[in-house]
Amino acid sequence: MVGDDGDSVRNIIGLFLEHVGFEVCGEAADGVEAIEQAKKLKPDLIVLDLVMPRMNGAEAASVLSKMMPNVPVVLLTLYQNILGPALAAAVGAKVVLDKTDGLDKLVACLRSLLPPYNSV
Repeated sequence: MVGDDGDSVRNIIGLFLEHVGFEVCGEAADGVEAIEQAKKLKPDLIVLDLVMPRMNGAEAASVLSKMMPNVPVVLLTLYQNILGPALAAAVGAKVVLDKTDGLDKLVACLRSLLPPYNSV
């Protein structure tokens, strides 16, 4: 599942992930919607933008990590160098990735977190 308040960013991430073999089961435009969608869709992994309206990605990740402790949450941000691993640990996310690192790094990260990929 992909959560980002930018429609075009969310669409690009979703299309790219599907192009490389992932199935995107749902999308969310903010943290509140991400939680609602996750409850309904039960995704294997959740990718969230850090800065979103109503509820940001860190707040949503904190809720989701308690609600679905076996589902990895990955945060995307333009502020990774400032926040990084400390933020991930604080909110229960697996990792915080810098959006400027590109989609290939995101794909590698997601593959490392999902059983069909990380057992290869």
